[in-house]
This record gives sequence, structure tokens and C-alpha cells, in this order.
Amino acid sequence: MKSSQKPTPQSYKLAKVFIYIYCINSYSMEIKTRPYKTEDTQYILDIINHAILHSTSLYDYNIRNYEQQKTILEEKINKNFPVIVAELNGIVVGFGMYSEFRDKEAYQFTVEHSLYVDENFHGKGIGKQLLQELIDLARKQKIHTMIGVIDSENQGSVLFHEKFGFKTIGVIKESGYKFDRWLDSVLMQLIF
Repeated sequence: MKSSQKPTPQSYKLAKVFIYIYCINSYSMEIKTRPYKTEDTQYILDIINHAILHSTSLYDYNIRNYEQQKTILEEKINKNFPVIVAELNGIVVGFGMYSEFRDKEAYQFTVEHSLYVDENFHGKGIGKQLLQELIDLARKQKIHTMIGVIDSENQGSVLFHEKFGFKTIGVIKESGYKFDRWLDSVLMQLIF
């Protein structure tokens, strides 16, 4: 595959399987974080669509297509917000980003972040690396506070955020409906 070609879902899944097998059989796993590139879109799309179909981490019902996801990412970058990826042996295994919390001037120092790791690579420190990088970038951009909106069923994510100093500031009861049940949203905040 030429470097200018976008990876197909099949090539991505095959490469992911090989990397996963390599990581299981290897004690060295070097994860690199870097800014998003357009070529990462298919990897990110696969991670997002898996989360949409199999979890309550996103309250979307319908999977996204390539162009929709690319537009979402480019809109954040065009507003001077970061989109970063975690890469293992050339394969994107996670990503994170933040953007405006609300579209009002007074909220200009508050951002809401998102962070997703490929389901085959949970528990490997990838999320920690991505969140720390987002926090560092937010500080450099003189952001005052980061907000995370987390489904209450995802206690692992709540505990994960607490390790970085995020505090639960509220719960919005029955704010989402997915998989035939009402879902509560936990609001978490980190103030710099």
C-alpha cells in the first residue's frame, strides 16, 4: 500500500491482529503520541464505530462514514483544538481531542475532551498517555478547565479520570437513551 493511500478497514484489521499478537509475545511496547494526520481517519473511524455499536461511551446510534469522521476532526483542528493519536508500530490504537465546551465567548477557557482506545489495547497505558498529552496541550493553550462527560455505567472511565485529578461535579439523570434503557451522564472537571 502506498503511503498516500488511506488504509482499508480490512488492511487495518489485519495489521491490528499482527500488532496485537506481537504485543502479547513481547515485553516492549512503545506507544508514541503525535498529532492527527488525514491518513489516520480510517483507524479513528473503526475505533469510534466500534464504540458506537458496542458501548455507551458515545450516545450515537448510527455509525459514521469516513467523510463524516474526517469533517469532525478537521473542524476541531480548524478551530485550533488538538487531535492526537497513539500509535504502535505505525498503527493508530487510540486517539484523543478536545474542543469548546459550549459555543459562547465566556466559555473560551473551558474545553470538553474525548478519548478512545482500540478495544484490543485497553489496559496498556495508552489512555494514560493520551490524557496526559491532552492535559499538557490544554495548559499550553491557557485552558482553565477540562470537562469530561462520561456515561455512569463506565465506572472504569470515572476512576481513570479521578487518577488525573478530575472531580465529579454532577450527574445528569436519564440524559441519554440507548440499548433500550435510560443512561445517566457524569460530569467530571479538572481545573488548572
